[in-house]
Amino acid sequence: MTRNGSERVDNLLQPQSQLSRWDNEGGVGPCGPKEITRLGSAASDIPELTNTELVQLRIRVIALENLVIALLADAPGQQIDLVRAMAAHISPRPDSAPHPLTIHAARQMVQLVDRAAYFRTGQP
Repeated sequence: MTRNGSERVDNLLQPQSQLSRWDNEGGVGPCGPKEITRLGSAASDIPELTNTELVQLRIRVIALENLVIALLADAPGQQIDLVRAMAAHISPRPDSAPHPLTIHAARQMVQLVDRAAYFRTGQP
């Protein structure tokens, strides 16, 4: 195999090796991240976010939101349907208590799909 061919194989295998390390080195287990269970009450020792950190988080969320819209604008109809199905899935069911944040998240997902439709068709 040529050097370029072996590099391609290495690049394909890299994510798999990273995921296996995640499972073995404190990544997500059956009960969530192993590190969180070790922290226990030490979670209260985590300092509050500063205003600068909150602004940076907002900027990142806006960037991610626009990135998702761009990806959805070029997505096949099957993926659009999947996003709508996921939004319906996280919406409260008749036998459960509605949670305002979950309801809002589902609405946001549908709004992202709708905003992406503008770029698909050029119309709102």
